[in-house]
Amino acid sequence: MAMMANKQYVFREGQPFQSSHGSTVAVLPTGVVIVAWFAGLHEKSSDTAIWIAVQEQEGSWSAPRKVADEEGVPHWNPVLYAQGSSLVLFYKVGHEITHWHTRFIRSEDGGYTWTAARELVSGDVGGRGPVRNHPVQLASGTILAPASIERLDPEMPGKQVWEAFVDISMDEGRTWTKSASVPMNLSVYVGAGHWFAKGLIQPALWSASDAEHVHMLLRSTEGWIYRSDSADGGYTWCEAYPTELPNNNSGIDVTRMESGLLALVYNPVSGYSTESPRTPLVVAFSNDNSETWGHEWVLEDEPGEYSYPSIVSQGQSLYITYTWKRDRVAFWKLNVQSSE
Repeated sequence: MAMMANKQYVFREGQPFQSSHGSTVAVLPTGVVIVAWFAGLHEKSSDTAIWIAVQEQEGSWSAPRKVADEEGVPHWNPVLYAQGSSLVLFYKVGHEITHWHTRFIRSEDGGYTWTAARELVSGDVGGRGPVRNHPVQLASGTILAPASIERLDPEMPGKQVWEAFVDISMDEGRTWTKSASVPMNLSVYVGAGHWFAKGLIQPALWSASDAEHVHMLLRSTEGWIYRSDSADGGYTWCEAYPTELPNNNSGIDVTRMESGLLALVYNPVSGYSTESPRTPLVVAFSNDNSETWGHEWVLEDEPGEYSYPSIVSQGQSLYITYTWKRDRVAFWKLNVQSSE
């Protein structure tokens, strides 16, 4: 497998915010690239807002613009989703993750202007819709949004249980139905012994065959990336099971290219908590629907935090963003050339 690669930073130093995190990337059919992230004094700070930049031509980015900011309320985890030439931007608001609300805005002009914010699911507390990674649209037209919640554990005071599910829309995102939670055998999960939570969050979705079979990889508190599969279009899921891919409780993302090749971006580091180093950051590839993973492309391997990646594909190209030392947002475009 050959690779042509180009790395950039989405914005220059000296911006009106001190910390940037949780980026998301989308590509329109025209090839225009849009990146969003949350930024402020620090994660969870009441001044955090959602910012975006547009790659107006390859190598040139617009100045960062604030597109969502409810005064005095922290903003989190934007997720961009391209619906044809339209863009949807989902994001969370709330002082505590357990009490998140999900908002969304829409753009019809490539991210330059946006509608007013709306609540995704009326009355929701905890967070519906995509929590970190992109929705996927099945061959049937159904949209699946990878979701998860973080709730208090009634059996262990001061601890949390993390649960994953998908939100399902059959009307282009106007209404959403919550799937069953991904089953977990929590009796063998050890994460709470090392940290304050146990479970699985922030699933990354793909569909490899028909409109019924869907798969997810999940961030875990258990030292490994977990996987679950659905045979009914995302309504129910098998019990999550560990893969051979290490995961130190850090964010992951996956995309299925037009060729069928899967590309996974993640920190290949063992561990049970966020205290484990979030470096290196790599892209791994699978040509057998995630049964095995091979060739890796190293994005970062120096000391520092390189985390919360986002990845999408168009043709032979991969578009990747991630947190660069909580200071900036890095962007890569990889052109994947098959060796066959």
